[in-house]
Amino acid sequence: MPILPKDRDPRLITIRRGGSLTDEHHRLLAEWAFVCTEHVLHLFEQTQPNDSRPRDAIVLGRAWVRGEATWQEARQAAFGSNAAAKGVPDPAKFAALSAGQAAAVGHVAAHDLGAAAYAIRAVVAAEGAQARIRERDWQREQIPAAVQDLVLDDQRNRSAICWNVFDD
Repeated sequence: MPILPKDRDPRLITIRRGGSLTDEHHRLLAEWAFVCTEHVLHLFEQTQPNDSRPRDAIVLGRAWVRGEATWQEARQAAFGSNAAAKGVPDPAKFAALSAGQAAAVGHVAAHDLGAAAYAIRAVVAAEGAQARIRERDWQREQIPAAVQDLVLDDQRNRSAICWNVFDD
């Protein structure tokens, strides 16, 4: 199931691509995605301690945020993280997919919500449905103030295609 809408919100498209998202806010969205992912990454690393692809994706994504790597390099690492999700239990799978989404934020800012949604799915897979609200609320507390309204609005708009994990 795709988590990006067919019609993309211009607020999540960078200015140079015709949208209204500044580079500063783009980097803030990426950093929030990494925070969400790191909160659940232990679910992958406990299961696959010798597979560093999701952690590597976060490292390369953060290097993009600092201007030390290209978005293409981070996106390539995202593919590796997604591949690491194959054949592992659901909590580990969703944590790896979260890392892949986070690393891809440099390419498409709207992947930030994918990282958050997969992180919530990882927690639900590990702890049960009652954990969804707790993880969602924790994530919301981590949103940088400068992009909080944008993220919360995007959650309302895309919750239905993100498995309704952001619903109240």
